[in-house]
Amino acid sequence: MATNPRKTGSVKELSLLFLKLGTIAFGGPAAHIAMMEEEVVHRRRWLSKEKFLDLLGAANLIPGPSSTELAIYIGYLQAGWIGLLLAGVCFILPAAIIVTALAWAYVQYGSLPQAIGILYGVKPVIIAVILQALWSLGRTAVKTRFLAVVGLAAFTLSFLGVNPLIVIFGFGSITGLGRWIFVQKNKERPTRLSLILLLVTPLLAYVVQTAASTTYATPSSIGPWPIFLIFLKIGSVVFGSGYVLLAFLRGDLVVHLHWLTDSQLINAVAVGQVTPGPVFTTATFIGYLLAGPYGAFVATTGIFIPAFVLVALSGPLIPRIRQSKIAGAFLDGVTVASLSLMAFVTYELGRVALVDIVTIVLAIASAILLIRFRLNSGWLVFLGATVGLLTFVLR
Repeated sequence: MATNPRKTGSVKELSLLFLKLGTIAFGGPAAHIAMMEEEVVHRRRWLSKEKFLDLLGAANLIPGPSSTELAIYIGYLQAGWIGLLLAGVCFILPAAIIVTALAWAYVQYGSLPQAIGILYGVKPVIIAVILQALWSLGRTAVKTRFLAVVGLAAFTLSFLGVNPLIVIFGFGSITGLGRWIFVQKNKERPTRLSLILLLVTPLLAYVVQTAASTTYATPSSIGPWPIFLIFLKIGSVVFGSGYVLLAFLRGDLVVHLHWLTDSQLINAVAVGQVTPGPVFTTATFIGYLLAGPYGAFVATTGIFIPAFVLVALSGPLIPRIRQSKIAGAFLDGVTVASLSLMAFVTYELGRVALVDIVTIVLAIASAILLIRFRLNSGWLVFLGATVGLLTFVLR
């Protein structure tokens, strides 16, 4: 049976899509990835599942916010360099504006606006959104029994608390080395790119992250330039989830520089979690606390610039990775490990989100509406928020 041809989104469509996602994409990177997959693979048919998974694997190979980098990759494929810039900015901008407003309220009134009811209803919906995407992407990514074993092993190591960087690069290298052995038996020469991915990339990532955890800037005063530099460094070296970001923020800003208290940092992270869009907009809140609106701007710019640069440098390499059997196998391992990390995050979120009969019913109903009727996840997020607020008020 012939498949429908892939479509290409215009610059306007691309901008509007990521503005929408930046406004409604609650739930962290796993939820963002699920919503992007629904929009660009199923609804708009801009990408195949295989291509989407390649981009997801590439986003996990480089430091920075993985879901934002995935948006930037998609923008680059759809509209070149202007698409790269617009997709990233449009995904970041709504969250940055919302977080800045919350930071203003926090500074003015000493507390955060209540969002308990909204989160109560939104979290179960997000669980359903992620599970639907995991099912869809997993059927494409797990091509062999060996990759199924890799996925189970990656989930197990994540459950045991192994560093996400080790899980991603470790299983990427295992699958790549397995393919290398097969290639050697068939007397094929491994490409230079495959050797770099297998040997140099994991070592470089380890060295950079180790150096970043022990090297800190020590400016004499808090000004725009020191704020920009510290967040530029953090954005350049943080692999993994928002929880890894928390460790870097505390090490730099609380322990070594004494710019923030633990209480302020917790509030900043809470805002990053409860608002839509990238969790890295935690930097926006902190920047506002340190230097007002200008501090929010330079902190946001600093932490996200590396994502644009790294995607611009690595984007053209993705087709070459797939042309190499060894490098392609490495990317397969990275992709399956990334989905396993996503599954583990979903498990952790589920333990927090599904707390009573209302949240369980919301999750089940959302899953049915997504899988059976393909309802847009944005409407479900709005429905969950409404149910959550009503429940919170009635109680």
